[in-house]
Amino acid sequence: MTPADDSSEIPGRAKKFLVRLLHVYFALSRGMTLGVRAACYDEAGRVFLVRHSYVPGWHLPGGGVERGETVMDALAKELREEGNLEIIGPTSLFHVYFNRSISRRDHVVLYRVNVRQTAPRLADREIVEARFFDPLALPQGTTAATLRRLGELGGEVPPSHHW
Repeated sequence: MTPADDSSEIPGRAKKFLVRLLHVYFALSRGMTLGVRAACYDEAGRVFLVRHSYVPGWHLPGGGVERGETVMDALAKELREEGNLEIIGPTSLFHVYFNRSISRRDHVVLYRVNVRQTAPRLADREIVEARFFDPLALPQGTTAATLRRLGELGGEVPPSHHW
């Protein structure tokens, strides 16, 4: 039997339906959430941190990657929204972490970027405070995860696989 005569081949429409059905099944059974964060440095070498209204502490800026959005689009959007930050120069993917403190299916992609602030970030309902800090003089309340990430980026500790 030649390949053209193979009657076991699934017709086009049925094949598309099965592929779509499998994608839905995998999204429900093995789906994961994805977030981005960045260690953002200005030309003076200061790192940008944010303090949210809904969680305690100072954090690296970032947020979730939405359906249909690339990781880089999400990164640029979150930096713009959380700090009026514009990426200048190339971005450096640093590491991907499993964030089991959020859920058993959450991952965070961490970048190191150079940025320029286009305007001061004023406080609102989401961001209480946002500004640059000397990496050697971080504010009280900087989260343990933020301190670990900055230590990893500085080569002081090896990268963990967990946020």
